[in-house]
Amino acid sequence: MPRPRRILTAKRGFTLWAMAVFAFLYLPIAVMALFAFNKPSPAALADFHGSNVCDIPPSQLGNLTVWNGFTTCWFKVGLHDPTYIPAIETSAKIAASAAIVSTLLGLGAALALARMHKVVRVPFDALVYMTLVVPEIVIAVASLIFFVQLPHYVSFFPPLGAWTIFFGQVVFGASLAMLIIRARFVGMGDTLEEAGYDLGSGRFSTFRQVTLPRLFPAIIAATLLSFTFSFDDYVLPAFTNGTTNTWPIVLYSAVRFGITPAVNALATLMLAVTIVVIAATGLVLRRARTPAGVGSGESDGVGAQLGLG
Repeated sequence: MPRPRRILTAKRGFTLWAMAVFAFLYLPIAVMALFAFNKPSPAALADFHGSNVCDIPPSQLGNLTVWNGFTTCWFKVGLHDPTYIPAIETSAKIAASAAIVSTLLGLGAALALARMHKVVRVPFDALVYMTLVVPEIVIAVASLIFFVQLPHYVSFFPPLGAWTIFFGQVVFGASLAMLIIRARFVGMGDTLEEAGYDLGSGRFSTFRQVTLPRLFPAIIAATLLSFTFSFDDYVLPAFTNGTTNTWPIVLYSAVRFGITPAVNALATLMLAVTIVVIAATGLVLRRARTPAGVGSGESDGVGAQLGLG
């Protein structure tokens, strides 16, 4: 067999294999999103005499595992459910706060670690990477024990609730932010900073006018990713929430009593939010990819180093 023909056959084989893998990964999500637009069963519609088919009680919707027709009313039902809206607001507030604080902590750690001696930097690196590698269930159990015991020794520490969820999210988010920002900081080199010092600029002025603008894409990417991971996290908040309910917790509780199209609609909205944030992060990281300039010491940027650019 001629060599070009064998190469073409191999490419087609790998393409088919890649398509099969993507179908295995994303087909369940696509089915979930599709059935967020599913109508109640014909029998349920025949017994219903109202104007809005989505007013049918969940117990009377009939068989929802088959396609009964297209409707968008489940999104309105889900978003007007008093059970879900407060949970969405709580998740958004905690995720936004945790993302901001995590980014600030990650920025400080990234700048400091890059200039630390190896004896200090390596153990700190190990601790940071452990928060990303250790299974989340282990961190959740440890956080629960820590947050329950701490008020016995620190009287003003809040009980389990929104604050403990926030603290738990910051632990993971700060490690993630440090990894992203540090990759950018190390990759862009220090040639321009040294040029600023040679021209008489102080440390703060050099940081504000040279370092920070070049780090800005990585900072934005770290903030967006921290928000995404916090917004749809279930495991850690489920252990540290007390009586506070986040959106993933409410969705899981609803699923235990049966999957309804409204639950599918809310899960689809969560998926859409995640995709938008990830896409925005990818765009920011792609813009951060700067060609290596002469003497600049910059590499391909944090996006390429993380495989997102």
